[in-house]
Amino acid sequence: MKKKIAILGSTGSIGKQSLEVIERNPELFKVEVLTANNNIELLASQARKLKPKVVVIANEQKYKALKEILKDQPVQVLAGKEALEHVTVSGDVDMVLAAMVGFAGLVPTLNAIRAGKQIALANKETLVVAGEIVIKEAREHNVPIYPVDSEHSAIFQCIKGEENNEIEKIFLTASGGPFRGYSYDQLIEVTVSDALNHPNWNMGNKITIDSASMMNKGFEIIEAKWLFNLEPEQIEVVVHPQSIIHSIVQFRDGAMKAQMGLPDMRLPIQYALSFPNRLNSDFKRFSFDDYSKLTFEKPDSKIFRNLALSFYALKQGGNMPCILNAANEVVVQSFLQGKIRFVDMPGLIEKSMQKIKYIKKPVLNDYLQTDKETRLLTASFIRK
Repeated sequence: MKKKIAILGSTGSIGKQSLEVIERNPELFKVEVLTANNNIELLASQARKLKPKVVVIANEQKYKALKEILKDQPVQVLAGKEALEHVTVSGDVDMVLAAMVGFAGLVPTLNAIRAGKQIALANKETLVVAGEIVIKEAREHNVPIYPVDSEHSAIFQCIKGEENNEIEKIFLTASGGPFRGYSYDQLIEVTVSDALNHPNWNMGNKITIDSASMMNKGFEIIEAKWLFNLEPEQIEVVVHPQSIIHSIVQFRDGAMKAQMGLPDMRLPIQYALSFPNRLNSDFKRFSFDDYSKLTFEKPDSKIFRNLALSFYALKQGGNMPCILNAANEVVVQSFLQGKIRFVDMPGLIEKSMQKIKYIKKPVLNDYLQTDKETRLLTASFIRK
């Protein structure tokens, strides 16, 4: 039988690449649900092509226009936050691919877990914000979470077959982004266009900025803790500019396993959708002729302070990672809009982390309230 899939965020970078994987394997996968935030034109085009049962547009103001575009299609059109949060519990869905960007992906993913759906997780913020709750719910409902991030997919692949062997440490690789080796003075001058020019990966704007600031890697540190039950001391970041080795696991005997491949997000997406099987593909293959050297270096957490802030948030726990994420979403949007400089982002995030009330043992409502308060506070800093 075909695996029936709901894609949260189908018009984003991961969503579009996921649909490409699904279209290459029509005998294995069927799209049941598609969601988007604003892009009704692309969402409608996807719906016409893939014939899902339901589409959801988060922006309720665009509901009528989307309904009109799809009036000749046998598809249910829904809109709004509540529809988005509950569409993942449908009995027709086997797997939810969480590809939404930001905090908004948390509740729909939690609802899917509680409904017993398999999760292919590309939304970093779900585990960054509320990892303890998410993993607890997944265990209670016996729901597998298959990581889509290339780094976590790499770790996941390396530990298969090693269930009885203790992980000593993991190494999350980072490309270093477009500003690897920059000084603080150089970062002062960078533009939005510069920051969106990633050397290796094709991603959406928000994730690309996070990669340039290394917040993306900071989030992955926190995710790794929850996905693989690690302590902060077991997680290390190493800059690997070629993006061929996607991450490494070191075991208690000192042996290391690495997962390698060209930087193509379709590979970890396909693995998450098809696990435990590996599907045939015609994706471009790695050639040693193209890579005479693979290099590694330590990240500069003094220049790229988001790494240090992320490790701090991880060690503090509680709602601190939630504060980190909410403040980051605000400052990234402000940078993209030209309201602040690239170098201003870490300081604003840190200021919010110092001011918002720390909660050691938060429940879901605490996370929701923390997110709201942090966004308002961070925005107020920017307006001053």
